[in-house]
Amino acid sequence: MALEKLNIVALVVILGLWNGFGVAQQVPCYFIFGDSLVDDGNNNQLNSLAKANYLPYGIDFNGGPTGRFSNGKTTVDVIAELLGFNGYIPPYAQARGRDILKGVNYASAAAGIREETGQQLGGRISFSGQVQNYQRTVSQVVNILGDENTAANYLSKCIYSVGLGSNDYLNNYFMPLVYSSSRRYTPQQYADILLQAYAQQIRTLYNYGARKMALFGVGQIGCSPNALASNSPDGRTCVARINSANQLFNNGLRSLVDQLNNQLQDARFTYINVYGIFQDIISNPSSYGFRVTNAGCCGVGRNNGQITCLPLQAPCRNRREYLFWDAFHPTEAGNTVIGRRAYNAQSASDAYPIDINHLAQI
Repeated sequence: MALEKLNIVALVVILGLWNGFGVAQQVPCYFIFGDSLVDDGNNNQLNSLAKANYLPYGIDFNGGPTGRFSNGKTTVDVIAELLGFNGYIPPYAQARGRDILKGVNYASAAAGIREETGQQLGGRISFSGQVQNYQRTVSQVVNILGDENTAANYLSKCIYSVGLGSNDYLNNYFMPLVYSSSRRYTPQQYADILLQAYAQQIRTLYNYGARKMALFGVGQIGCSPNALASNSPDGRTCVARINSANQLFNNGLRSLVDQLNNQLQDARFTYINVYGIFQDIISNPSSYGFRVTNAGCCGVGRNNGQITCLPLQAPCRNRREYLFWDAFHPTEAGNTVIGRRAYNAQSASDAYPIDINHLAQI
């Protein structure tokens, strides 16, 4: 019996399902699709204005600037820790060899669901481009594990998180001087078009082995320092027309989760209500230790939201008290609240129908 126990421990260590903190790794791998909220270095080598591989970005991150659009960890870093990973999920630009077996982060700053989204900022990898990169990864996983059935079985146990749509509003629909989408579509029509394209990519992920998917809704873009700086008379009141457009998308995404769960019964999908979590933080900031929710810790102009954080600019010192790091992105403290509530729902509305912790256990 003792020998059998020892063999099990040895097997767990060999498989790498145990991290340095004595926490069992819940799933073999974690694949991430998204934009600058979770990009951890994919844009560093692109010809793009959407980069964060310089100080003060990463000022509180172990190892300094990496390309993360925050002072420290992103939501998916927090989730990776909670899932028991020893170290963060590598960006696609750097993932090599057997490293890909723990998962890959495909996220790209300025990326959207629509191909043209973010083009004024230069190079970025759209949702469809990220899915194509994942398909390349899958063929590498098949080569490493030996055959398609083994690879499919392995991938079916992994967590997939998808968070796109923010830029389709920020760097498309609500940028009428650059994009025609707001003249061509009502907010409801636009949300429907986005969700149709989104669903297509999700089905491709499913066809390439994804079975446990967490779909992250869009946050309250109308409450970001940038939106407040540009469109709020008092710099505090959130911009209703932006938030209501975001809610149309989120309502459709929640409905899509129901649809996918009904149609693809060997897979499980869940919706993460980032919008609701933001609402809770902004309504009760002191209960989370926040003092400032309407301005960036680092930035230029009104609400520190008109121009994003400049190279070597001195950020605020009390970063733990700020919800936003710059014009658009949360601080590590903000990301930690979102990541924890996505993993372990604090209220019934945080995740639908289940949180990531329960998704991992299926």
